[in-house]
Amino acid sequence: MVRILIEEMEAYAKENNVPIMLSDGISFLENYIREHHVKKILELGTAIGYSAIRMALISKDIQVITIERDNERYQKAIENIKKTNLENQICVFNQDIMDFETKEEFDLIFIDAAKSQYIKFFEKFSPNLVKGGTIISDNLNFHGYTKQETRIESKNLRQMVGKIRNYIEFLKENKKFETIFLELGDGIGISVKL
Repeated sequence: MVRILIEEMEAYAKENNVPIMLSDGISFLENYIREHHVKKILELGTAIGYSAIRMALISKDIQVITIERDNERYQKAIENIKKTNLENQICVFNQDIMDFETKEEFDLIFIDAAKSQYIKFFEKFSPNLVKGGTIISDNLNFHGYTKQETRIESKNLRQMVGKIRNYIEFLKENKKFETIFLELGDGIGISVKL
């Protein structure tokens, strides 16, 4: 039943151009959560609830707080979470991430929202991360564009890629975190709080 819903969500995302994690990226994330006994997760960017559901399904002990600004995606996420009976494990907030305030501490923060805001998201929520906790950032390759040497014609795309490159440099230079980069999915950064 759950497997069918996951497949339906993947099909829905493809048909409606909803960005969800690529299969090797989500597999890595699930394994990381298992191996590091992660219990409390903050997800920035719910979309249709795909990754929140995949994370919560790992263990009944896992709690996910997730934030989605887009009302249509938020409604779809609520619908999907209800179908999987995970309402007790996943709490979705329908608001702008920068307006969200919490004093809670998390083992893991998963950033998969507006790419241009990654530095702001990291700075805002890293104080909520336990020592030794991890911030995982998705889409750092941005479909291969961040590694592209040739000039990108589209101004908007060029600006977006520039912001992601700045974020990668920000992670490399951040002395409070140790970051490694993996060529999985669309490029993943794993930043462990020292």
